[in-house]
Amino acid sequence: MADVNRGKRPLSPHLQVYRPQITSVLSILHRLTGIGLTLGAVLVIWWLIAAAVSPEAFATADGFLTSWFGLLILVGSLWALWYHTLNGIRHLVWDAGYGYELDVMEKSGWAVLGGSVVLTVLTLIVV
Repeated sequence: MADVNRGKRPLSPHLQVYRPQITSVLSILHRLTGIGLTLGAVLVIWWLIAAAVSPEAFATADGFLTSWFGLLILVGSLWALWYHTLNGIRHLVWDAGYGYELDVMEKSGWAVLGGSVVLTVLTLIVV
């Protein structure tokens, strides 16, 4: 027989139960940046295909990507690329069995965030 009170309790601990921690926030952010990178890649592919199709199609795509909104998307994609790369390296270190101490996990998380911002700014300066 089914438990009548089961529907009133969460099935497992959830965001309402736990306070967000740096590791959980960065894990969610890693997934979101992966999705964002896919969408950013679609825009770049659109730009390249438009360049091959016609000057008018290229002007439309280029006009969008060089607008303030398009540049915001491209800079956001650049940050997402650096974040996703650095956090992926962090995960590879974990896969090797290192960095599981709580203080190391927190420090490496902040390092990934800071490093992604610094590398984004440096990339924008160099390019």
